[in-house]
Amino acid sequence: MKNHKPKNAFRKGAITTEFIANSIAKHQVKTSIGAHNIFLGQVRADEINAKKVAAIDYTAHEDMANLKFHEIREAAFLRFDLSCMHIYHSIGNVNAGEICLFVFVSSKRRKEVFPAIEFIVEEIKAKVPIFGKEIFNDQSHQWKVNS
Repeated sequence: MKNHKPKNAFRKGAITTEFIANSIAKHQVKTSIGAHNIFLGQVRADEINAKKVAAIDYTAHEDMANLKFHEIREAAFLRFDLSCMHIYHSIGNVNAGEICLFVFVSSKRRKEVFPAIEFIVEEIKAKVPIFGKEIFNDQSHQWKVNS
């Protein structure tokens, strides 16, 4: 188990492709890693009651959410043979088509990274207190319900 202190997983606004690429590039010096896997959560332009989602405004109790992210990280390191793991979630406004969640795992072997990603993403959705207000094209809104 890696004994990391809780860190801030939140990024203001959308998670950029440059940030994702730089995160991956930083791991090229870690030559004991043989496999990476990433999950990118993207805001969908869902149609709800004849209105289209234009963006989601994410809010969270950040201290509590970061503690939950930390617990999920620790559980993943116990359950899977991971070398590295990173979780980033947007806070604030993210437009449809933009990335709001970036989970990145690394291991010596590929067989660890696939179930690890699924475990981590499902745990985030079930346990982390992040709230999304869906903003429609007409500027009306509703609170998002995870499915």
